[in-house]
Amino acid sequence: MFTFMPLLLVLIPRVFLSSTHVAVISPQDPVLQIGSSLTATCTLNLELGLHADSLYWTLNGVILSSSTYSVLSPAAVSVTLHSLNGSKQQSGDNLVCHRGDGQVLAGSCLYVGMPPEKPVNITCWSRNTKDLSCKWSPGGHGETHIRTKYALKYKLRWYGKEKQCENYGTGKKHYFCYIPRNLALFTPYEIWVEAANQLGSATSEITTLDILDVVTTDPPANVQVSRVGDLEDQLTVRWASSRELKDVLFQAKYQIRYRLEDSTDWKVVDNVGNQTSCRLAGLRPGTVYFVQVRCNPVGIYGSRKAGIWSDWSHPAAASTPSSQHLQSGSCDIKPSEQNSTLRRELKQFFGWVRKHAQGCSGMSIKLYDQWRVWLQKSHNTRNQILQEDNS
Repeated sequence: MFTFMPLLLVLIPRVFLSSTHVAVISPQDPVLQIGSSLTATCTLNLELGLHADSLYWTLNGVILSSSTYSVLSPAAVSVTLHSLNGSKQQSGDNLVCHRGDGQVLAGSCLYVGMPPEKPVNITCWSRNTKDLSCKWSPGGHGETHIRTKYALKYKLRWYGKEKQCENYGTGKKHYFCYIPRNLALFTPYEIWVEAANQLGSATSEITTLDILDVVTTDPPANVQVSRVGDLEDQLTVRWASSRELKDVLFQAKYQIRYRLEDSTDWKVVDNVGNQTSCRLAGLRPGTVYFVQVRCNPVGIYGSRKAGIWSDWSHPAAASTPSSQHLQSGSCDIKPSEQNSTLRRELKQFFGWVRKHAQGCSGMSIKLYDQWRVWLQKSHNTRNQILQEDNS
């Protein structure tokens, strides 16, 4: 058994023994500020039998000009980079040393960026007094070009231990964090954000808030739109209060917005107050309207500040009566020859009725309204509901 050991060692290739020491780049993974210069050196393992003047450099896969190289010795070649731009990727730019045939000998990551500036525009909201969400923007120009970590911290203003939010996310221009539970009411919080990367750190100004002053809620439920008898210019809107806030002492105020079927322009009704129904007047006869409602929970537990508007409810729709009424008790309706658009829509309507109603007995104005809603949803180019930021 011992007589085979020397033979095994002789059979192992010399290159294999030194393969983990082919070449080394120094400095390794440097962190630099934008505008800095860098000289990096690739040092070869002399056992390879290579010469430094046969090597070349790449940065993110692009070959660097040989004018930036310096052969320091048969086993070492350097490259000098001036006025470095910010890293193109937060994981670092790849600086690589190659042998003449393209094989990679060694690599290093360059982290080129800026230290963070103090975060700004901290805003928070609580959904139904049960949780707290906060968002903020990076300071300055925002982009540091290297990985920057944010930590939202909070504590009760006069007592209590400092805590840190754990559920983070990012948007297009801001960061946010979500605190799901264990929040105190009737006591203000101090909230701030700390930013840090490999080049430095910064802390935002402290924001002080009371959970009761930043309450929002879910959109009103069960929004219904219906006709007001045969009145051609009016519709009634009804909705239910948010279930989550029924056990909380508050006064809600509501807003309504509505638009024509073929329009993206909303008209807002502000003076709804805390009632859960409203009549829209001055509408066009024979027209489908889309309606949404949102809620602002004001006066939560006696708070003097207004809450935050909820998202808009899902759209509900109905049509105002037309001056050309449908003939009751007849399926054979002949529209006016002067209204080709109405004739085409009625033809589509009766085709749809065959699938959704049992003969003429199943027909009603409500069924016609349902069809108009279905028709609207089938046109993707028309089905664009404006979404607003919850801030």
